[in-house]
Amino acid sequence: MRNTFAEEVTHLSKEDPRLVMLSGDIGNRLFDKFKEANGDRFFNCGVAEADMVGVAAGMALSGLRPFIYTITPFTTTRCYEQIRVDICYHNVPVIIVGTGSGLSYAELGPTHHSLEDLAIMRVLPNMTVLAPCDSIELSQLLKCAIDSDGPVYIRIGKKGEPAIHPDPAPQMNIGKAVRVAEGKDVCFVACGTIMGEVVEAAKILKGEGITSRIESFHTIKPLDTDTLAEVFSEYAQVVVCEEHSLIGGLTGAVAQWRVQQRGSLAEMTSVGVADEFMHEVGSQKYARRKYGMDAQSIANRVLKALSA
Repeated sequence: MRNTFAEEVTHLSKEDPRLVMLSGDIGNRLFDKFKEANGDRFFNCGVAEADMVGVAAGMALSGLRPFIYTITPFTTTRCYEQIRVDICYHNVPVIIVGTGSGLSYAELGPTHHSLEDLAIMRVLPNMTVLAPCDSIELSQLLKCAIDSDGPVYIRIGKKGEPAIHPDPAPQMNIGKAVRVAEGKDVCFVACGTIMGEVVEAAKILKGEGITSRIESFHTIKPLDTDTLAEVFSEYAQVVVCEEHSLIGGLTGAVAQWRVQQRGSLAEMTSVGVADEFMHEVGSQKYARRKYGMDAQSIANRVLKALSA
């Protein structure tokens, strides 16, 4: 997904001379083509992420369209005050991209895990929060983000994420979920790079005679409440999946919406990371198994919920 980001930003920069790229001392080779095309529009800000945010805000106030790019916790939690005050308070069009979201860097320990970013970014006024599930969603949402007049946060994977949508894919827009699969027994509401596990879980469930509708909620804020209203009224069981803490992310957003509704609604099952630090060192695959976010564990949760 990060390769797609570099390619798409390079392409967009040829069409829009306002686009500038700020990197937090990573991705230098990744952006070689961008630098070849726009040598004076690439800035390596070093390991000074708070300063990078301030520079980006100033550029946006001057009429440019800056992208900020670095590893997710370093472009969110490390410089949260600057995002809040410099970018969101002034409502300037800075696009913040966090790579290696969720547990993509599981082997590097909690300093590199990003399990709080959706929660803290969606609470900021004026901030749009995106979590594309594959490169196709990312490409389309980047174009939408450029057209936005306010700040946008995008969390992406590191590499090797499976393609979820066909190519060409349906038109995607900020704030509108995308149908991934049709089914009548259970509905998955999922975001981000966990989608590959959700699709595999649906295949396991199909072997048990259970068909699954899957909705990609690539936009956490603003939330697609129309689609939520539909699925919570049509299905007995809705399963919300995210590679993020169970507190405050997509689960929190959906639960907050759900509690404000009247009438009988579907039962809700949540798949995500427990409220704890992962002190073990292991691969992303290991971390997903540990927290029940692999395909088999997700399928087992659904089978248990449907039999309750």
